Amino acid sequence: MRVLITGATGMVGSRLSDLCLEKGMEVHYLTTGKSKIQKKENYKGFYWNPDAGEIEAGCLEGVNTIVHLAGASIAEPWTSSYKKQIIKSRVATANLLFETLEKQENEVENFISASAIGVYPSSLQKLYFEDDAAVADNFVGEVVRKWEAAADQFEKIGLDVAKIRIGLVLAEEGGMLEKIKKPISLNMGAALGSGKQWQSWIHVEDLAGIFLFAIQNHLSGTFNAVAPNPVTNKELTKELAKQMGKSIWLPNVPKFALKTLLGEMSQIVLSSQLVSCKKIDSAGYNFKYHQLSRALADLTD
Repeated sequence: MRVLITGATGMVGSRLSDLCLEKGMEVHYLTTGKSKIQKKENYKGFYWNPDAGEIEAGCLEGVNTIVHLAGASIAEPWTSSYKKQIIKSRVATANLLFETLEKQENEVENFISASAIGVYPSSLQKLYFEDDAAVADNFVGEVVRKWEAAADQFEKIGLDVAKIRIGLVLAEEGGMLEKIKKPISLNMGAALGSGKQWQSWIHVEDLAGIFLFAIQNHLSGTFNAVAPNPVTNKELTKELAKQMGKSIWLPNVPKFALKTLLGEMSQIVLSSQLVSCKKIDSAGYNFKYHQLSRALADLTD
């Protein structure tokens, strides 16, 4: 089996590539950095330039499944130009893949796209499932709506489409955990806002595992990629401090201070999404990290 991965050199993509290779799959990947291109027997890089509509010939040869992980980080300052880049990096890249598949003969059957649980409106009480139709009335909601629409278009050319809505990714390097750890390491950690907002988290190993599971089982439809036991922001902060041998003594960072510091981007840390993983669990995926304490212990050793 051969897969084509976009964003393969990123935090999740690199781990997914390793898992695919371990399972005997061949990996093709697309990159905008020519220095990142490798040409090994089972791991081959191909150059693309979505802004110019360029994609290297041969990338689709023998490919059965495309995994679309490319997208600019939302954890950077949201200037008006960067907000456009966040959307473009997800949508324009999917559009280029769609146009390429339309023009070229190919063997692709399945398109698997990353997405985000930020699509769900913020709520301290509601437990969200994949069939909830409401979309958050903010920038992240807009991003996910356009992102998923770009994925859905692949159904028009006969592909099965799976959308993986990703929660708060916990990883040693990259992701939100790295940013949360910095103030805690200086004994300056504190819960954010009320601290009651739900954080539906997932260990990066399980996230890569879910994408692998989607490839192997030819999944279609929408799936939440979150661990079985979400926590509040206060619980996350306290548990991380405990694992790092630090104390939490400062009062919560007030909502107004976060809005002053981060502006519109404060919605990332203040929004509350209590999200169910029942669907991916029922499909047969076995989580490696069910509890936050075990996940953080693995990542803070």
